[in-house]
This record gives sequence, C-alpha cells and structure tokens, in this order.
Amino acid sequence: MSKHGRILVAMSGGIDSSLAAVLLHEQGYEVIGMTMKTWDYASSGGTKKETGCCSLDSINDARNIAVELGFPHYILDIRAEFGDYVIDHFTGEYLEGRTPNPCVLCNTHIKWDALLRRADRLDCEFIATGHYANMQFNNGRHYVSKGIDAWKDQSYVLWGVSQESLARTKLPLGYLHKAEIREMARERGFIDLVNKSESYEICFVPDNDYRGFLKRRIPGLEAEVAGGNFVYADGTIVGKHEGYPFYTVGQRKGLGIALGRPVFVTEIRKDTNEVVLGDMPDLFRDGMNVSKLNLQKYASIEKPLETITKVRYKHDGTPALIEQTGPDQIVARFHDGVNGIAPGQAAVFYEGDDVVGGGWIMKSFRQE
Repeated sequence: MSKHGRILVAMSGGIDSSLAAVLLHEQGYEVIGMTMKTWDYASSGGTKKETGCCSLDSINDARNIAVELGFPHYILDIRAEFGDYVIDHFTGEYLEGRTPNPCVLCNTHIKWDALLRRADRLDCEFIATGHYANMQFNNGRHYVSKGIDAWKDQSYVLWGVSQESLARTKLPLGYLHKAEIREMARERGFIDLVNKSESYEICFVPDNDYRGFLKRRIPGLEAEVAGGNFVYADGTIVGKHEGYPFYTVGQRKGLGIALGRPVFVTEIRKDTNEVVLGDMPDLFRDGMNVSKLNLQKYASIEKPLETITKVRYKHDGTPALIEQTGPDQIVARFHDGVNGIAPGQAAVFYEGDDVVGGGWIMKSFRQE
C-alpha cells in the first residue's frame, strides 16, 4: 500500500511532466503515468517534422521514465474528442472574427475530463500534471494560484478547471523554478530530458502557420473571403486584404500593406469582411465584456472587486475593477487601459496570486 494513495499523472514526455511523476513517486504516491495522444501530425498537412507532446518520441520518453521507476504507463487516444471539440472551436472562432486559445480549451474541457474518467477506472484518487501553478483550498473553495516561477507560471491556462476537478488535482511543480527542475533531472540522471528542446506551438499547427491550417482545413475558404477591404475606423478604404479570418487584433507584421508608418489591426468585422487598421493608441480599450465564466476562489462576485486582470497568456496583467452583471457575465473596467484585447482570448482575474476565475472575452469597449 502506498503512502499517499494512487495518482494518475499526465506525462507528455517533456521534462516538466516527467519530473512531476518522479517527484510524486519519490513522495510515496502509487504513480500511474498516462500520455494523451491528441493529434496526428500527418493530418495537419504541415511540413514540420513531428515533435512535441503527440510524437512517438515523446510517448517513448514518457514510457522510459515509467519503466525506469517501475510504475505503469498507458497511452490514451483522445484524437476524436479533441478534434471534434478543440479544432472545430479553433476554426469556428476565426470564422467569427475572433482569436481562439485552443490550449486553454484543451486543458479545461478535454484533458482534465479525460484524465478523471480514466482515473476512476484505475481507482486513482488524484490526477497530476506538470503545470507551474499551485493548488489552494479555503472557505470551501478549491482554486489555482500562481507558481513561484513568474516566467513559467501557467495559472492563466487553468482558470476553466471545475471545482470537482480541482479537488482531485495535484500540481507538484508550483513551488519550484524551472532551473530547479532541470537540476533535479540532472541529479537523477535524466540527461536526455535536460537537453530536450521544448515546443511552444499549438500541437495541431506544428509549423506555427494557422493561416495555412485554416486553408487546408476549410477547402475554398481562401477564395470565399479574399478581396475584403482594409479600412480605418472612419471607414476610409486603404487597401485589400486576404480575408478577415487570417488576421488578429494587435497584429502589425504580415499585413501586406504599406502606409508609410506602422499600423495595427484594431478590429475584425466579419459581416463586411473588413479589417480595421489604426495606430498604437487606437488599440487601447478601457474595458471588456467577459462571458462563459468559471469562478474558482469565490462562488460568485457579490460586489465590485479589485483585481489584476490578464487578457492573454504573456500579459503581465493590469489593475481592473470587475463586476458580475449576470450568472455568466462579468464587466471589467481597467484603470489605465489595455492594448490589443482580442475577442476570443481568455480573461483571467487575480486577487494577489490567486485565480478568482476567468472567461472568454466577447468584446472590448472605450469609455466615452
């Protein structure tokens, strides 16, 4: 009988999830490793060599760790449910003129659910991942807080995990820095993990070309949306673009238009196939409407709450007063304005290091 019980660990084959499994094994848990295959690289039609969490090499790397430490390892094929949900949402959001975040969606709606279902079948009380974040429990609520490594903190991508799932989740890397993880792997002789490169691309877009992916995924899309207008906010036409799904709010490079100064995409107008351009100040917004909420630290926001709000993964966050205006609606008002808010991205609200909750950005606004 193990010291702490049985735990199912998501193992991608990278250093973080591998060390999460190693540390839990050393702490006395009965570890079972599981690698989830979410995508066939050949299906993407891209040109880049297969790498990352779904590759055969990564699956073998995870299995080798399990064999060396003497715990079971399984491969879980979730390509069908991943494709139907995550990829359909990804393409659908671009067609709606929004900028999706598939990694958040996958974490919260695919991987956690898939892991917990298998954990139940394997009599595992807990699941664990290699995310750099911490678990907290206060006042009857489970919630995520930031990892101590500010550069690696991944609390932003976990805002959507439910109370039921959080109650069974362990995050063993939250109190460690990346440099410590590398040193731990080196000390234990896992040199291949230390030297292994890390992938930051979307797993089903291995060449990092989402425009090419959309064109391959939706035959005829390019011809259907080509020839729309680049316009200024006042409606002045300044050129032609390749189609509204191929641009994102905040984009400056790759516009294919020369206006004598740097310009940015400030708005996507799906209904008229227009891409609105402007200067840097035109990107700033005073607030945003957020929907499809998942609240963690509190069951509801009873009165306006001061937060630090992040509007994208690598955003440092900015002070904002949030107000819950309905069961599934929050209005956030920034004290100093934020640039490049893209509908379709996740907004995550923090109280100190704690995740209050998050949701999907529906639209941004300026105060008159």
